Amino acid sequence: MRHSIDRRRVLQAGVALPALLAKPALATAPGIANAAWIDDPAPALRVDGTCWGQVWPIGRLRRNTALTATDSTGAPLPLQSWPLAYWPDGSCKWTGHALPALASPPSAVRVLPGKPRLPDAPVRVETTPDAITLRTGSLAWRIARSGSTVLQAQGTDGTTLMEAVELVGELRLGTPEGQRMPLIGIIDRADVEQSGPVRAVVRVQGHHRAGEQAFLPFTVRIECYAGAEGLRLVHSVINDVDPEKHLVSGLGIAASVPMRGALHDRHIRLATAADTMFAEAVRPLTGLRRDPGTAFRAAQVAGQPVPPVAEMRAPVGALLERIPAWDAFRLLQASANGFTLTKRNGPDMAWIDAGDGRRAPGLAYVGSPWGGAAIAARWFWQRHPTELEIEGAAGDKARLCAWLWSPRAQPMDLRRYRGVMGMEGYAAQNQGLDITYEDYEPGWDSPVGIARTSEVMLWAFPATPPTERLQALARTTAEPPRLMADPAQLHAAGVFGDWGLPDRSTPMRTAVEDQLERLVDFYAGEVDRRSWYGFWNHGDVMHSYDADRHQWRYDIGGFAWANSELSPDLWLWTAALRSRDPKAFRLAEAMTRHTSEVDVYHLGRFAGLGTRHGVQHWSDSSKQPRVSNANYRRIFHYLTADERTGDLMRDLVASHEALRTVEIGRKVPGGAREPLPPGVIEMAFGTSWAVLAGAWLAEWERTGDRQWRDRIVAGMDSIGRLPHGWLTGSAPYDLASGRFLDRGAKIRLSHLNAVFGAVEINAELLRLLDVPRYRTAWLDYCRWYNAPKAEWLAKWGAPFGPRNLRESHSRLTAYAAHATGDAALAARAAEEFLSGDAGLGLHRGDPRRPLPGGGVEWPGISTNAASQWGLAAIQNLALIPEALDRGQTRSPTKGE
Repeated sequence: MRHSIDRRRVLQAGVALPALLAKPALATAPGIANAAWIDDPAPALRVDGTCWGQVWPIGRLRRNTALTATDSTGAPLPLQSWPLAYWPDGSCKWTGHALPALASPPSAVRVLPGKPRLPDAPVRVETTPDAITLRTGSLAWRIARSGSTVLQAQGTDGTTLMEAVELVGELRLGTPEGQRMPLIGIIDRADVEQSGPVRAVVRVQGHHRAGEQAFLPFTVRIECYAGAEGLRLVHSVINDVDPEKHLVSGLGIAASVPMRGALHDRHIRLATAADTMFAEAVRPLTGLRRDPGTAFRAAQVAGQPVPPVAEMRAPVGALLERIPAWDAFRLLQASANGFTLTKRNGPDMAWIDAGDGRRAPGLAYVGSPWGGAAIAARWFWQRHPTELEIEGAAGDKARLCAWLWSPRAQPMDLRRYRGVMGMEGYAAQNQGLDITYEDYEPGWDSPVGIARTSEVMLWAFPATPPTERLQALARTTAEPPRLMADPAQLHAAGVFGDWGLPDRSTPMRTAVEDQLERLVDFYAGEVDRRSWYGFWNHGDVMHSYDADRHQWRYDIGGFAWANSELSPDLWLWTAALRSRDPKAFRLAEAMTRHTSEVDVYHLGRFAGLGTRHGVQHWSDSSKQPRVSNANYRRIFHYLTADERTGDLMRDLVASHEALRTVEIGRKVPGGAREPLPPGVIEMAFGTSWAVLAGAWLAEWERTGDRQWRDRIVAGMDSIGRLPHGWLTGSAPYDLASGRFLDRGAKIRLSHLNAVFGAVEINAELLRLLDVPRYRTAWLDYCRWYNAPKAEWLAKWGAPFGPRNLRESHSRLTAYAAHATGDAALAARAAEEFLSGDAGLGLHRGDPRRPLPGGGVEWPGISTNAASQWGLAAIQNLALIPEALDRGQTRSPTKGE
């Protein structure tokens, strides 16, 4: 089904109509959107529901059009759909979709207009003033609107399978060895966000309490898919704990599980590897001195009820009470490379070693043939110190807990890592910046306001499942199968700037594609080789490498954690967009989960701002929008329909207000600054305004609210009216009107202005909005940033000054060449990219070399250089491929 574009509506919306209509045709039939699994072939395992996003070209899909789905053979699939974003003409730009639990997942999915098929057993939502109940198949999940019990689960006949699911935690008072303070989550509100028939979502918000004190605000999204045996919990918590007063020493989710049957019919399952399971009983019948009989041993091992005790071989039945009953079990993943498994008979009794291993998938089960429950945490070993705990298995109720931070480990030590060292004033702080690249200021290295999101699965079973089924659940939790939209259709729709599909049609393009693959492979390998893991660290990468130590500079100021510096998030997502490569996708996903939460403040005086790269993710005193950047989150949100990321982007639409009190340029040396009127701040075009425009664009396209479109246009128009346009670099910005003020500023170029998503967001804005002055201003910047000195002086007569990141900025030259059809400019762009100047350089061959004792290194590597080379390569391949083919590479020179 194809719908024509209403020209009047487009023009009223301010769309650059020719740019949108000139996009290449889709590779498939009109009105059909395709998706496939990022891992090929399709999952061989049952998938308990999945969710993803599809893009539609402008004008193709009207609002409220019903959508259906089929597999690759045309067989209908149950589908639920909802809008994620709209084009300026009101047609759908992105739609979210959900499939129910499927025993045999399709190899691919096709979405098209039509009446959707209902699942065989739709999920139903029932609401009362006290609770929300989700019904799917034989299960009923009750979600409370208040109190501490978040969830309860019942089976078909009303049997309680899970009595109470609670959010738990612990603080230490004052020091890591201080008094323990138990925490319990208290619900403030619960709201239905989706009500089926394929997927239901409930958002629960609250805080943790220790007595009368409130800590750690939380949001838990509970997702239920038709036909699924379990729920997915997206657990987000904001750290509001002052580490000088308290230290968080435990954080988890605990379930109370009724225990039924004799102790020898109670089963414990703990996943210890992808294909192995610790499978034991509370009271073992195997390994005894006296054999109860093959049927008894086999039934217990299989998790089935054993035959009547009277049929046991003598004297076992009469001596059952003499066999110890194991009441508690713990699997503690203290590091990324080792876990221990212990068990005991009861309180005040010794813990006995029961095993160890390297990396546990993170699933635990407790129950019997008459009901049980399992819990699993994604990224279990990657986000150590984690723990799976079962207590009370020999009693009436067992406690099943997934600790996201184990209370058996040392508490979270979020205190400052360094002293003031005489740097009370700006002059001394700038000296520190000069030697360690760290922007330090006392009191600005605070973790109060950072956040973390975890993914947890809960299952309620009428009986102990086969071990193979639990192993499959452990694997799919650790590495969830992902559907992703067709890269060719994503490209044809013209979203996320300028990029193209992989192209190996010439030797030069093959060399560039090879290096793009090597870079992703190298960083994926470094994450594991260097153990960039842990609750607060997982997902980030290091900034710069120390060739003398053969070590990344983890302890040297601004050279440590990257914190999105120069857009590694954007590079990895663009690599995944064009290739559907699972390695790039999962690197980008983990990075987004980290950088959008840990590197950003979600409450307090820095709310809406992020922290520059440093030894701790919050230790640098430079708090800026360039890190909290919505442009780094949009791709993940639209590809996956992830609600949490949508929340985080929405939180950023007013983040410019934080700049009233957090002055980014306060330490910049130089003369006295011109005083500005109230409500007016100095704002950089690239590192602040273009970043904020990404958040406003997301809100405009998600809601249709024109105030955000108008704020973007106000900024674009006012930049275009400045005498030097984008070359001005920054200008006074009126927070109320959204316009820049002309104070006669001279040309001021910064190598950072275009490398935090400005290139990509401008490519989108100029397709969506017709602001001729701004287009001219941006093209001037693209043409002149890397211009040869003689040409620059002839044009501007202004001081030439240094040009850093020349290789990276080649993509700006390429953009101008492509937009104007200037072949000479395209040749210049190719020369800039292939020169290796101030960048990574193109290596014909593999530059990686082995290290003594194992591992590899990439000489001259930095995440800045890798990210910007990756983005420049992808965009130059898309914009000036023929010019690249004619270009010549030079030996790379060392960059910043």
